[in-house]
Amino acid sequence: MKKLIFLSFIAVTALSLYSCKKSFLDEKSDSNYSPASTFKNVAGLEAGIAGLQASVREQYTMQVTQSLLCIFQVGTDVAIGGQENGESIPYHNYSILGSQDAAAVSYWTWAYKVITNSNEILRGSSDPTAVLTEAQRKLYTAEARFYRAYAYNFLVTLWGEVPLIDKPLDAPKTDFTRTPLADLNKFINDDLIYATANLPAIDAVSKPGRISKEAAQQLFSEVYLRQGKNDLAEQQSQAIISSNKFSLVEARYGVKKAEAGDAFADMFIYGNQRRRQGNTEAIWVQELEYNIAGGASSLDQHRRVWVPFYSNVAGMVICDSLGGRGIGRLRLSPWVIKNLYKTADMRNSKYNLHREFYYNDPKSANFGKKVVPAAADTLYKIVPFTTKWNHFIDTDVTGNGSFKDLIMMRLGETYLLLAEAQFKQGNLNGAAASINKLRTRANAAQVTAADITLDFILDERVRELIGEENRRMTLVRTGTLLSRVQKLNFLENSTIKPFNMLLPIPQTEINLNKDAVLTQNPGY
Repeated sequence: MKKLIFLSFIAVTALSLYSCKKSFLDEKSDSNYSPASTFKNVAGLEAGIAGLQASVREQYTMQVTQSLLCIFQVGTDVAIGGQENGESIPYHNYSILGSQDAAAVSYWTWAYKVITNSNEILRGSSDPTAVLTEAQRKLYTAEARFYRAYAYNFLVTLWGEVPLIDKPLDAPKTDFTRTPLADLNKFINDDLIYATANLPAIDAVSKPGRISKEAAQQLFSEVYLRQGKNDLAEQQSQAIISSNKFSLVEARYGVKKAEAGDAFADMFIYGNQRRRQGNTEAIWVQELEYNIAGGASSLDQHRRVWVPFYSNVAGMVICDSLGGRGIGRLRLSPWVIKNLYKTADMRNSKYNLHREFYYNDPKSANFGKKVVPAAADTLYKIVPFTTKWNHFIDTDVTGNGSFKDLIMMRLGETYLLLAEAQFKQGNLNGAAASINKLRTRANAAQVTAADITLDFILDERVRELIGEENRRMTLVRTGTLLSRVQKLNFLENSTIKPFNMLLPIPQTEINLNKDAVLTQNPGY
């Protein structure tokens, strides 16, 4: 730093030799671009929304922290640790999870970045001097309020009470306090009431990937369930289903329709995931593009996390049919592998849950033989895995990152949210009927009202959404993280404590907040 200051001083001194006028040093800007000045017309707000979309996309596409995605899966009921890496370690050994946790810092910062960007767009769209029609003003406001509600719901679910920032901060602030949960919930609800009333329907969005009314309704259903407003949650889910704009994928379609497979697996094939590509379940898809400027915020690590490191076994090479190059940051829990599915369930087919491996290197003496892994290889090299993140690009064989679209919301989950809302209101027949919609598609045995419990609904979410849902958020939202881990994750259940239901407030935030007390969650 001292060197930089010295060099700057020399530069300024040298310039002064060529000018005797003090005004030479006055700053004169030929342009003035800032959120306050830019987000006042369609061009500026379109750029702002694109930037906001990129910020939101970073939730699941952070390259520099390759194990960050694991924290939503390991240490829950569905996954355990695979190849060790820093960010995920405390989440399958809760005894060392503390206020310095790097993953909590990353996601706390991410959420407030989304909130900050949303607030800047809202300031611009609400400015009376903005050159906007009333319809344009409502659209940009609705999109920004959706994203703000999305980020706050993430924070409230995982941390509980958090600071509420409802407008841009133009000066440093060091006196944040935690806002009561009731106020946060009202704030989120108000944003989503506006969003559901003013966002376009799915087929009327201006560009693919933009937020629709139905995406806001899906988020609202989840938010209402977290708040215990089960009748309102049912209304939001039912509105999506009753719109008749979506249907469960029940027949083969898309780029590999003529190849071996099944309808459920088709949804997750590269080239099939988007609504315009035939995915009739797609409600919100974040689109990624390979080798196109702006096509990705970072290098998505889903494949590295979910696909095992089979290519590190002698006699195995990277291939398309095995999902490309993964490195097995996590592995499915024994409960998922051995006890979750019945054989006939399509979601357990070899096209959806890969269980068996065969040596595929033609140079190997074992070529074509079934792999019988050594015990050490079952940690992360040869393990069953969901094929939802299979991805292979010929020009990126080493698999530095994935460019597969992120299916954020689809109709399969809508039925599960509806079933949960119905169950919590005592309508067991309705919940069974909603779940049977999914089980019919999957060729799975039908269920009756007598089968419906919260645990059964949570089981069905895994069968349907493994590899898609943020499992930690689901279990925290339903108050079942502790019980489900203790019952179903015998490899990691000994260290979890009741206070681990919530994440620690980052200690750095507490330390910087010097003019008020930002209290820590109990236990950390």
